[in-house]
Amino acid sequence: MKKLFLSALTLSFFFSLTCTAQDKGELDIRLRGVAVVPQESATIGVIGGNVSIDNSFIPELDFTYFFAKNLSAELILGTTRHSVSTVGSNLSAIGGPSSASVNLGKVWLLPPTLTLQYHLPTGTAFKPYLGAGVNYTIFYGVNNGPTVSKVSYKDKFAFAVQGGFDFDVSKKVFINVDVKKVFLSTDVTVNAANLTPAENPQLAPVLANIPAAVKINPWLLGVGVGYRFK
Repeated sequence: MKKLFLSALTLSFFFSLTCTAQDKGELDIRLRGVAVVPQESATIGVIGGNVSIDNSFIPELDFTYFFAKNLSAELILGTTRHSVSTVGSNLSAIGGPSSASVNLGKVWLLPPTLTLQYHLPTGTAFKPYLGAGVNYTIFYGVNNGPTVSKVSYKDKFAFAVQGGFDFDVSKKVFINVDVKKVFLSTDVTVNAANLTPAENPQLAPVLANIPAAVKINPWLLGVGVGYRFK
């Protein structure tokens, strides 16, 4: 909760700065529908296998402030929930199959992302842009699922790139299409000591600390509408 509070405080501070500065430049606000499509992979200790993370569709709010004619900073706000499982894991040590899926429940991600953008000067209603920046993802609201005792995720910084365009409907209103790629990895620890066979208690410490290096690397595919203040 402390991390969530600090993140919300930081985002509120950034928003207050852009609002007080909007008379010095243009401020755009967009509401998008975003498909979050992970490109996941993992190296999992002890039981091996890979990871599966489902897709999600979320609403997203973003603020873009122009500090020069063709240069802006964009902050996106949204949160997404995903189901997680292992695939192809070897559970023979605990009396299971040699290739199995393990349900690791669900987890919420809060991924505030700040990018710097260059807007190509087209002189038309079609306004394309490219951007790059930084993401900090907070994992919270973990549901451990029906199989293991606990799943822990480490919050991480990541690099993000984007491309998209605005298309003016009027001087104030525009349509937006945006694509982002976030190069996000995290360290996961799974506690499966509850699965220790009664006849093999020495496995308990091993199963209580199953490490996994997980690459999530999601695509964020968004379409929405925006309003321009200037």
